[in-house]
Amino acid sequence: MIADDRPTGPLAGVVVADFARILAGPYATMLLADLGATVIKVEGPPTGDDTRTWTPPVSADGTATYYLSTNRNKRSIVLDLRDADDLAVARRLADRADVLVENFKPGGLAQFGLDHATVSATNPGLVYCSISGFGPDSGLPGYDLLAQAVSGLMSVTGEADGPPLRAGVAVLDVVTGLHATVAILAALHHRDATGQGQHVQTNLLSAGLSALVNQTSAVLAGGVVPQRLGNAHLSLFPYEPLPTGDGDLIVIAANDGQFRKLATAIGAPELLDDPRFGSMADRNAHRDELRPLLLERLATRSAQEWFDVLAPVGVPCGPIQGVDEGLALAERLGLDPVVRPGGMPSVRNPVTYSATPPAYHRPPPGLAADEAEIRAWLAED
Repeated sequence: MIADDRPTGPLAGVVVADFARILAGPYATMLLADLGATVIKVEGPPTGDDTRTWTPPVSADGTATYYLSTNRNKRSIVLDLRDADDLAVARRLADRADVLVENFKPGGLAQFGLDHATVSATNPGLVYCSISGFGPDSGLPGYDLLAQAVSGLMSVTGEADGPPLRAGVAVLDVVTGLHATVAILAALHHRDATGQGQHVQTNLLSAGLSALVNQTSAVLAGGVVPQRLGNAHLSLFPYEPLPTGDGDLIVIAANDGQFRKLATAIGAPELLDDPRFGSMADRNAHRDELRPLLLERLATRSAQEWFDVLAPVGVPCGPIQGVDEGLALAERLGLDPVVRPGGMPSVRNPVTYSATPPAYHRPPPGLAADEAEIRAWLAED
């Protein structure tokens, strides 16, 4: 077994051959690495993972922050799969791995004998995870922006009278990476019980349709094609930013109890006796009449003053913050959002475990940083 400086964790001893690049695959393998798996990141020459060159911004040492976001706790080796010697190393890695993750163009690894059918013939216990943009038969390139566009996500994002917009982060890559992680863990559990590996596959489009939850359900079960509503919610009101005396405040009344608290706290108890606003369905039907009545009251104080009034009585509310302020809030709430493996700041794994916590023992590796160690290990009998 390759030497590891973190011998504990629920996935300790699991070797992951990471043939993925950019975001969905590397995010999944980083989550596995956080839990103790030994993740060997295979990169192609000459520059490695595409995101190493996606700048700006860069860290203090000049590394692309995009790359840093999904590659901690890993080792890096550069292999040119068109070189016979490097290909032999890659095949030895696949034979020794417990998990292989790849996001090549569907079928792209077959020419190198690194496809599931070939590798599993000599490593039947391998969990082989393939991530694509649109499934194994589409042949379409797998970019998050394309998936956001064709899945319908962009069609419901943006102002009602404005153009479709993408989300501010590659959200379908992230969601797909999460689904891949779940699938890998389930397949490892099956392998531990039966000795049998398997091929698990996911793609950005399928993950996107799943992530659209109530929006896809509206089409399938309600016969309704959702449209853009800006920051408003199709089924809830209020559930959006509302202007106050000095700026917007997110205000949520997701049930009748919260609406009662809101109406009382803003000094408008008469709203509770108005039949137009008696239920969520009523408030949705009459939101254009309810909105100005709420805004009239909210205009009398600042956003911070209303936050100080509404939050203590149980009305969900809050300001719209920058990412820096979001990190600061998490810090104030005791969530300790930042970890620093090797001195490089990174956002903590979002799950806590009472017995097997994640660990952060290696910063994102430099290109080919672990080449000699990995090659020596793979050369062993």
